[in-house]
Amino acid sequence: MGWKPLTAQQVIPSMRVDALMKRVKQSSDTVFVVNFWATFCKPCIEEIPDLEAAVREAVGRPVKLLLVSVDQKSFFPTKLQQFVSERKFESEVIWLNETNADYFCPAVDDTWSGAIPATLVVAPKKGAREFFEAPLTKQDMACILAKFSLPN
Repeated sequence: MGWKPLTAQQVIPSMRVDALMKRVKQSSDTVFVVNFWATFCKPCIEEIPDLEAAVREAVGRPVKLLLVSVDQKSFFPTKLQQFVSERKFESEVIWLNETNADYFCPAVDDTWSGAIPATLVVAPKKGAREFFEAPLTKQDMACILAKFSLPN
């Protein structure tokens, strides 16, 4: 419902954590799945296809998967774009332009230690949110989205 893959040629924007959190908190029917990952993180890379599949199959409300890279600045934009293109990620990719984890982690969730992968799921209109600091399977994500995607 409303899910549309992005092209491999998407332009990866740079975003500060405050702008990212403002975007996902805007009041809308969209459920935002915000996944924090990096190119060097094997569990992160392994879970992304599962997250994309779960979002594709979600029913109820529109669901938007944002893949937020926490890679170092030297990877942005060229190495990150190449990595995303090679793996044919379908979801929107954002590079988090932050270096101070003591600032940006609690801005996302006050329980986040900084470990990745980490995923924040937000349904702004319902006022619902959950944070997961562990890899998620397709089945995990499907269960989470079923909870978040039910109509009001």
